[in-house]
Amino acid sequence: MTVRTVLFVCVENSNRSQMAEAFAKMHGGAGIQAFSAGSRPSGRINPKAIAAMQERGYDLTTHDSKGLSEFNGRQVDAAVTMGCGDECPLVETALRVDWKIPDPREMPPEEFRQVRDLIETKVLELLQQLQG
Repeated sequence: MTVRTVLFVCVENSNRSQMAEAFAKMHGGAGIQAFSAGSRPSGRINPKAIAAMQERGYDLTTHDSKGLSEFNGRQVDAAVTMGCGDECPLVETALRVDWKIPDPREMPPEEFRQVRDLIETKVLELLQQLQG
């Protein structure tokens, strides 16, 4: 079995990329290695993201908010940016995708959940593409 490596990138690595990494781990199985990072990491996971993922049975408190430095020069199968544009330095990848996903940081819980569900849908589509 070929294992595909996916890196999800947003600015703070506290919301969108963390949830995307979680969904890739939840749905990707043994064929996917998922990571997330931020161009300017906040150093913490947003409590709203933790709560939103707890509703889906995933514990985001096991994750760390981290920067991109450990991925510089590292080859990944897919790199997904989430609206951070030029903030994201180049990572070596066969597939580069930019998802225009709004930052849910200041959103009320119901809107935050909508962003979470959008991320899950996009992750499932990406996994299908990578494993297809």
